[in-house]
Amino acid sequence: MTSRDTGRWVIPKGWPMTRKCAHEVAMQEAFEEAGVRGVVETETLGAYSYSKVLRDGVQVICKVQVYALEVTDMAKNFKEKGERRIEWVSFDDAAGRVREPELRHLLLAFKRTMTDRLSVAAAKQIPAE
Repeated sequence: MTSRDTGRWVIPKGWPMTRKCAHEVAMQEAFEEAGVRGVVETETLGAYSYSKVLRDGVQVICKVQVYALEVTDMAKNFKEKGERRIEWVSFDDAAGRVREPELRHLLLAFKRTMTDRLSVAAAKQIPAE
């Protein structure tokens, strides 16, 4: 999806929330920003940093913890609908669109993880002779 202000390609993210674990915040932000619901993993995939300019013009470095979310539902209406461009693309396309090298690395590492998981699952389904 794109950011609301600059239009660059990003992933859903937000600030810490009182009484919520980081993976719960990630799940909530994914719904508010992209309209997706699902099952979030509790372990982080990793983290990356980026520079953010706040409303008052101050520039801060933000560190983002990234969590995988298995999407099970897409809402027709959500908080930021129409404020962002949302597209489903391959891991390679997503990695090519994001500006942050660390995020690009995380997306490609997650692609390898998912490929490995699918290979293991497929191997378990092959009947033994």
